[in-house]
Amino acid sequence: MSQVTLETDLSGVVGARTAKPLEKSFGMKTVGDLVMHVPRRYSRRGELTPLSGLPLGEQITVVAQVLDVRTRFMQRRRGSILEVRITDGTGSLTLTFFNQEWRARELISGRRGIFAGKVSEYRGQLQLQHPEYELFDNREDAPGGEQLDEAAAKAWAETPVPIYPATAQVPSWTVQRAIELALDALGPVPDPLPSELLRGEGLLPLHRAIELVHRPEHDADWRAARDSLRFREAFELQLALLDRRRRAAAEQSTPRPHGGAALERFDAALPFALTGDQRAAGAAIAADLAEPHPMHRLLQGEVGSGKTLVALRAMLQVAGSAGQSALLAPTEVLASQHFRSICEALGPELVAELQPVLLTGRMPAAERKRTLLAIAAGASLIAVGTHALLGDAVMFADLGLIVVDEQHRFGVEQREALRRKGAQPHVLAMTATPIPRTVALTAFGDLEVTTIRELPPGRQGIETFAVPELEMPNRAARVWARAVEDIRAGRQVYVVCPAIAAGEVEAGEELAADEDGAADGAARADARAGEQPRPIANVEDTVAELRARADFAGIAIAGLHGGMSGPEKDRVMQAFAAGEVQLLVATTVIEVGVNVPNATIMIVRDADRFGISQLHQLRGRVGRGAHAGLCLLMTTAEQGSVARERIDAIAATSDGFALAEVDLELRREGDILGTEQSGGRSTLRLLRVVEHGELIIRTRELAGELLERDPELVSAPELAALLTSEREAGHLDNLAKS
Repeated sequence: MSQVTLETDLSGVVGARTAKPLEKSFGMKTVGDLVMHVPRRYSRRGELTPLSGLPLGEQITVVAQVLDVRTRFMQRRRGSILEVRITDGTGSLTLTFFNQEWRARELISGRRGIFAGKVSEYRGQLQLQHPEYELFDNREDAPGGEQLDEAAAKAWAETPVPIYPATAQVPSWTVQRAIELALDALGPVPDPLPSELLRGEGLLPLHRAIELVHRPEHDADWRAARDSLRFREAFELQLALLDRRRRAAAEQSTPRPHGGAALERFDAALPFALTGDQRAAGAAIAADLAEPHPMHRLLQGEVGSGKTLVALRAMLQVAGSAGQSALLAPTEVLASQHFRSICEALGPELVAELQPVLLTGRMPAAERKRTLLAIAAGASLIAVGTHALLGDAVMFADLGLIVVDEQHRFGVEQREALRRKGAQPHVLAMTATPIPRTVALTAFGDLEVTTIRELPPGRQGIETFAVPELEMPNRAARVWARAVEDIRAGRQVYVVCPAIAAGEVEAGEELAADEDGAADGAARADARAGEQPRPIANVEDTVAELRARADFAGIAIAGLHGGMSGPEKDRVMQAFAAGEVQLLVATTVIEVGVNVPNATIMIVRDADRFGISQLHQLRGRVGRGAHAGLCLLMTTAEQGSVARERIDAIAATSDGFALAEVDLELRREGDILGTEQSGGRSTLRLLRVVEHGELIIRTRELAGELLERDPELVSAPELAALLTSEREAGHLDNLAKS
């Protein structure tokens, strides 16, 4: 057999029967994939895992001791049930086996081991049905096959036992056995990092770090190994991001000079002064556009901070050289809103000159054909649209700038499809979800990041309150009374629901249950109590409920959701903007971009179903005019639950950047960064943005110094090869998805 390397196919080392479930569960294909699957924690043979607070419905792995065993026979059908109680010394958990009495011969009182399965509940007692388990050797069966002396027994009992991320199909000990086989077969592992970097940062050589993270004799071993592997992960990521930025800067693009008649006329007609942050952002973007290489910039800013105006001024600069701009928006509602806002901001003369067009998937065929011709001929210098802009039929005469709004809603392939419609066009990505610096460095380190914190003058501000419906029913009733008061005073109200109809969540919605990997707290509580889960608030039922209330008599109420046709959505939204609809019940199709200055109240039903960034964006829809905004977050989430923490955080501050940090802490970076790749492998294994911000910044400095000294990494050929393989595999592209 040839020498086993990190690139060796896994099945040739651990066998096809083991390799297949490892690939299916974790995306592992090579020995390197396997040995980089590091333990999520370490236990000891002489140590027990607390059994209190185990999560219902989730796969768990615990170290415990058999307390007692009993067999009982089923009354209604033939067969027996073996019940094994395991304990951590205080609490207990029942293992249940049907018609497997033979297990009583090995599950003897006092034996310890690792037990894995899905936690369920029976008659108030937590249990694992047919769990997998691996028993530790008795002392007389321990290594050496003989009774251990006291010192050896103590060392054996205290040796760290790795507990691996596992699934129902692949328990922790299956992973461990596969890793043992791989490590025994693995030849010398070349280290890609320069030796001076290893010495300077006190890192373990790669082969030694891999060995010790899986086979530690002491806690100090796995800690040193994990720290070394984490440093490598951060360094290699930052090096790849900086390398990609450097390569992008070397590409050739058409420069778009500063100014231009259209931009000068637009600026002269503005009825207000730009904020300092808008001016600074505009200057940075203008300088990028004038360069002969493509701009790659992320513009982030609070809801209502004026990002779209900054982007429009960039489009006008491009139009100065007859270049075209494309603004890509994630929904028809948002694309239509952007199109109307741009036309209003430009005024009749500039609209006639620039001929902005709107392209969506549900346009009538004749209108679509006219729009495509205007874009292809170069007559239209600004095209606003949804995914329809990505279609093969869409051709630009001279695409100079791509603006991607809420860029995290689009995959890399989608953004790339639009980029290929021009000759290295400039790219401006925008997001109203504030991104902490360490997240920006980790996910968007190859982009220049510009931040707008300053809000335009005249904003009245927004007050936000949590409304716990079960704890404070009077406050919940007051929500609707307050809505009526504002409507009778001539203002307008939004009501947002997480579903379209009973049991029908809107396609593409990111409910909080998805964001933090847990089921809704209220529904879970209902299920534990044996009650039917309370139905999710939805648009159709809410519209019917409010129209039936006597206090809402005479109030014009309409519903809006993603299941409606494009023209129908547009008609409802325009009616609301014109004041013909006084109360709009909607899903999160109104989350971003919608601007109705007369709307003063945002009521979010089942607010615990949304994430922090969604709630922050939603409340940004009100308080945009002469009157202050009010956001009321209705919830049945229990005090102390993660869902309630999100709502309380939103109510406590309107600072989006502070909320982004809270969001990061509550749900970690997985969903924020969109790190999950096809095949199930996560880009970030050991690196955690919340905890390791200083490490990310330090490794970026070191990676920058190395590239400055040696841009092509001639002195580190293994590292250069690693960068090439990362580029070819598209790992950075996957990291940037969300």
